Order: sequence, then C-alpha cells, then structure tokens
Amino acid sequence: MTEFLETTIDKFTFRVDTTSLYSNEGVWVRLENGRGKLGLSDFLQQRSGDIAFAEVKPAGTILALDDEFASIETVKANVMLASPVSGKVVQVNPALETTPELINQDPFGEGWVCEVELSDWDADRPRLLDAAAYFEKMKQDAEEAQRT
Repeated sequence: MTEFLETTIDKFTFRVDTTSLYSNEGVWVRLENGRGKLGLSDFLQQRSGDIAFAEVKPAGTILALDDEFASIETVKANVMLASPVSGKVVQVNPALETTPELINQDPFGEGWVCEVELSDWDADRPRLLDAAAYFEKMKQDAEEAQRT
C-alpha cells in the first residue's frame, strides 16, 4: 500500500507519494520494472484545476531532460509538462484519452501519464527531489499561493 505525506492548507489537502521522486514543478517519477512512470503531483493537479483534456507524446518519442512530454487543458489554463527524465516514451496511459479527469481523481494511481525507458537515470536522478524535500517545497508553494 502506498504511503503519503499529507498536509492541509486552508481548505485544501495535499498528498505526496513517498515512493516517488519529484521535479521542482511537481511531476513525479516512480521507478517500476526499470522504467520511469510519470504523473502529476497532487498539488500540481489541484493547482491546475479540473482537467478536461490531456495530450501525451506518443510511444516512441525520444525525450531529453525538460522536453515537453505532455500538455493538459484545464478550466483555468493550458499547462505544458516538462520531462524530469531523459529516455523514450514506451507507453501512454490509454485511459486518459477518454477520462483525463483520472489525473485529478487519482494522480498517483490510475491517473499516471506515461512510462519512459530511461536513458540516463544516473544523471537524471540527482536533479529530482525525494518525497520529504518535495513535501516541504509544496507546502511553501501552497502557503504562498494562499497569500496571493
């Protein structure tokens, strides 16, 4: 069972999956069977709003670090998602085509975005935040957003 760090700020509750690593922007990476599974953190999906459409780069796409791997359209904005890892997209979550709201409903589970065959994990890994570091950054970002 997945464990979460959790905080409530104002009326919003945010969870951080302790089995994932995170980009500063809130994209998570979870190693599974030697591949990187990517998705949006709970904070990123809540801040972005209700997701109406998700466009993910197709399988076979080669990603360099920080290349756009997906974009989401919400009621608030269009958000481009930068890849926190380099490699080749090998699988796209097929459920997002008809039910992109899975990203909002289950961001760390059924709402995953894609799987990447990692090309340089040893170089990419040090740029990512562990769950505790991302949790602290997320809390600061959420508290700052409440003040503005």
